[in-house]
Amino acid sequence: MSISRNKLYGIILTACFAGAVWAWLQSSNSMPAYKGLNVCLLKNIFNIPCPSCGSTRSLLLLINGQVAEALYLNPIGFIIATIIFIAPIWVLYDIVFKEKSFLMFYIKLESGIKKPGVAITLIVFILINWIWNIKKGI
Repeated sequence: MSISRNKLYGIILTACFAGAVWAWLQSSNSMPAYKGLNVCLLKNIFNIPCPSCGSTRSLLLLINGQVAEALYLNPIGFIIATIIFIAPIWVLYDIVFKEKSFLMFYIKLESGIKKPGVAITLIVFILINWIWNIKKGI
């Protein structure tokens, strides 16, 4: 079952906006600094970092031009940065010009990810990143 254009675009814009606000709050003095505060459920319950632990800090390092440090902290930050900065522009372009290019890209991406070779590769990447996060002690 395929997602509708309006629903997908609404989800993408909402998620990107929420991600940008979260990154802004984390980088500014607008959010009080609580020692030991961690939003990662896995880390809070089991004291083990999840595969995406450190991705917000990685995103902030990227924004500040510290590419090597961001890559070391968590490469998933690059994926998040790409989505947060490119997807809203692309979606808004589609809305203004009544196009469906982002929807078509999403459908192709989704069908590509469902292929066993691609899915296994992505799962292995996530597992390696998870092990690396545990080893680094994030």
